[in-house]
Amino acid sequence: MGIDSLIDKILDSYNTYGGVNRKETENFPNKENIVSILMDLQWLIFPGFKTADSLSKDNLRYETGLRVNRVITMLTTEIQKAIIYISNKSSCSQDIQKSHCFELAEKTSVAQIEAIPEIRKLINLDAQALLTGDPAAQSIEEVILSYPGLEAILVYRLAHFLYKKGVPVIPRMMTEYIHGKTGIDIHPGAEIGHSFFIDHGTGIVIGETTIIGNNVKLYQGVTLGALSVQKNLMNKKRHPTIEDNVTIYSGATILGGETVIGKNCVIGGNTWITQSVPEGTTITQNK
Repeated sequence: MGIDSLIDKILDSYNTYGGVNRKETENFPNKENIVSILMDLQWLIFPGFKTADSLSKDNLRYETGLRVNRVITMLTTEIQKAIIYISNKSSCSQDIQKSHCFELAEKTSVAQIEAIPEIRKLINLDAQALLTGDPAAQSIEEVILSYPGLEAILVYRLAHFLYKKGVPVIPRMMTEYIHGKTGIDIHPGAEIGHSFFIDHGTGIVIGETTIIGNNVKLYQGVTLGALSVQKNLMNKKRHPTIEDNVTIYSGATILGGETVIGKNCVIGGNTWITQSVPEGTTITQNK
């Protein structure tokens, strides 16, 4: 079979099964663009830490402005795609889409930039929690550069902002990108308080309707999940609530939307919990 015939067969499959993101149509957000936006947003949070830039007092404003403008431009385009895609799945008219989606996308992109100082405040509290809680951590700089848990939390906080603004698809693309990189799966819909501590982190799962309070610590392999994954539970509270000052050790599984882990609890490793735990309780496999 010749090359042209092979190409024809692949093109036929495009027509049969779809799955082509073409620029000449009202297309879907592009993953490479989303990752590029995410890199610029992370730079704005911790400038000079994860890129080869040589920053100084003289060029910091220029480099910051470069990324601010690039994020607004690119994120506006990708949010616009997402809005139009969702609108096409509903019954919205093309006139409504074209008259409102760009304005809404640009407004949301600017709001994301406006939120950077507040997100920086939160992520610095998270970094401080890691420094204070892990005897192996020597400095904030080490935590920023080498702790995958902090990077996963940072991307979650950026994605969560867009999720709360009602942006379709893109927040999930962001958190799934960092999930693939760190092994830490935090749904952008989860609600997480300040000074959040993730150590090691690989295998952690935090579901969409999870609520986590302040000063919570999670170790590797923790699952905060649902008792059931039936589709009719969409938009319902399916995942647990973890109150302030709780520590959950590696391998613990906590399930269910009505499950509440009270303040100051300690959940031991490899435990299985499907009902609420009173405040101040220590749970182990034998207890």
